[in-house]
Amino acid sequence: MTPTVPPPRTALPAERNSRADGVSRGACARWYEQELGWATAGSAPVRLLTGLRFDALVVPAAAGRAALERVGATGPVALAGRRMSLLVAPGSADELPGLLDWLEWGGVALDLTALGVGGRITAPPPPGRPGSPGAAVWLRPPGPPHGQEGEPVFPALSGFGSRGGDAPDLIRLVDAVATECHRARLARARTGLPPKNSAAQPLAFS
Repeated sequence: MTPTVPPPRTALPAERNSRADGVSRGACARWYEQELGWATAGSAPVRLLTGLRFDALVVPAAAGRAALERVGATGPVALAGRRMSLLVAPGSADELPGLLDWLEWGGVALDLTALGVGGRITAPPPPGRPGSPGAAVWLRPPGPPHGQEGEPVFPALSGFGSRGGDAPDLIRLVDAVATECHRARLARARTGLPPKNSAAQPLAFS
């Protein structure tokens, strides 16, 4: 009697997603770690650790887009939902309160978060690789246009990592971001809409 051979078992949707996500997430983390030397954590989704190779200014997407139109060179810029992360030189999160005071933004409520040591942002798929709908994306991907040896250059204070020339400047970037965050807040106040993502914490630093 010929034994009955059962048909190949079809993986359940959850299993297929887990396998596919596991491969893509593993490849994503390896790319950041091996190609850029950036530290990562987690897998659902992969996170990029701040405070090591870079810090991040996190602002509302609309304010961030307006700021990008006002400044030329920047570091890498990522978008995740309604929040935009502008990568800046490590240590910038600690410098930000004093810098805002110097720019006369001290005491003004801004929907601006600075992530330094201990922070993390969602990692977009590496440049040129597709991501799932709604996933984080690079608006300005990490790359070597202003860098040396293929390393991204991050906005920094003069004398604290800035290479000068046409390298991105932290002061110009912070002033533009603060201005657009303030404009967005005033616009919401005029329309009577509550501030987005700023419940009881107008300005936060890590």
